Amino acid sequence: MMEINEIMKYLPHRYPFLLVDRIVEMEPHKKIIGIKNVTLNEPFFQGHFPDHPIMPGVLIIEAMAQTAGVLSMLMVEDPASKVIYFMSIDKAKFRHPVFPGDQLRLEMDVIKIRLPIMKFSGKAFVGEKKVADAELTATIVDR
Repeated sequence: MMEINEIMKYLPHRYPFLLVDRIVEMEPHKKIIGIKNVTLNEPFFQGHFPDHPIMPGVLIIEAMAQTAGVLSMLMVEDPASKVIYFMSIDKAKFRHPVFPGDQLRLEMDVIKIRLPIMKFSGKAFVGEKKVADAELTATIVDR
């Protein structure tokens, strides 16, 4: 539904911090599903951990937030003049490690919209296995 070049129109993140490769499903004002392909080439694997690479949980949460950010930016006029900021992370749980070669499916559901603030419930999966979940709140501000 949305490839990386279009995603970059809505998010300010770039390599090595752009953590969404594709949007595969979206329902405006309701939900979005993104994909992150996890490869051994990710720079964080150099130190986390050299002999047992595991994707840091905070980066799984960041990938969830970026996925929600795409949906958020589609809800505002003139998204090029805006940027989205994290406000809070609640109820975060890390259930299983994520390894190089895994593909993260990031499912974000809108809990509440009161622009410029939005709250999302998110789940991250590898295959059918839930690896993380959290509630995220963000705000959209002028650049």
